[in-house]
Amino acid sequence: MNKKPIIVVSGEPYSIFFEIFFKSKKKINLKRPIILIGSKKLLIKQMFKLKFNFGINLIPKVNIDFDLLDNKKINLIDVNFKFKKTFDKITTKSNSYINKSFEIALKILQKEKCAGLINGPISKKYFLKGKTLGVTEYLLKKTKVENVAMLIFGNDLSVSPITTHLALKNVHKYISKKNIYQHVKLITEFYKVKFNKKPKIAITGLNPHCESNFKDCEEDRIIIPAIKKLKTQNFTVEGPFPADTIFIKENLKKFDVIVGMYHDQVLAPMKSLLGFNAINITLGLPFVRISPDHGPNYKMLGKNLSNPQSLINALKFLDK
Repeated sequence: MNKKPIIVVSGEPYSIFFEIFFKSKKKINLKRPIILIGSKKLLIKQMFKLKFNFGINLIPKVNIDFDLLDNKKINLIDVNFKFKKTFDKITTKSNSYINKSFEIALKILQKEKCAGLINGPISKKYFLKGKTLGVTEYLLKKTKVENVAMLIFGNDLSVSPITTHLALKNVHKYISKKNIYQHVKLITEFYKVKFNKKPKIAITGLNPHCESNFKDCEEDRIIIPAIKKLKTQNFTVEGPFPADTIFIKENLKKFDVIVGMYHDQVLAPMKSLLGFNAINITLGLPFVRISPDHGPNYKMLGKNLSNPQSLINALKFLDK
């Protein structure tokens, strides 16, 4: 195999990721090789407990020979992790392991031509500890990029929040004409490069029914002027739409992407429509980064009942 590999960071060691990774390997055959970054000892322990059986192809952290990668086995870069139990609770003890895994991945992505990065779920509570809002922002700092956008991608419909993991009381502080403009620009560029199409984008308001009972509301002051500017520069945008009606069937047929002002405004209805079949793509990084659209899901750890479809979709997306 000499195709550009898919780099996979296993993420939180006490999550369902190894389970869905094993299930994904059994279900799909990829053209591109996968390089998994994670703990060999924990991988083997979980594989045994969950009753999977894969060979392991250990590869070095640097100077990787892509011709030696073989998807019949798990191509693994081993990251040392001391653990007491195969299935344990999530704590800050995993932080150095996760950070080291990302650092290895970023060095490979900087040096080699790769298809992209997939990371397993990360605990915002323990790994990020309030230092940054999410893994998107963590990678933004690591790569020294100024602007990124979170796109929850589905084949027929995608959504994208202007703000990510912010408390609702702070959302209005981070909505600006500049942010909306750059967000739509990143989405449009992505669709042009990946699908050779100009996406039709709907933009929601912030307040119920896109109006408020106070002067100088965000719709009048920020969102409507941003939409007008985007239209003058030939972006295909409409809005602002009330969030309570934009997801009705008639509207969904008209648009490729719905841009919302905050996380749950667009992710809650998206997950109601697609479950966990969508994938989370970070736009604006020097590489394509995708994560399955779910968290560590500690309560399901070790039960062998988790659905791998979001990871399968992520792998298939990068295999094209």
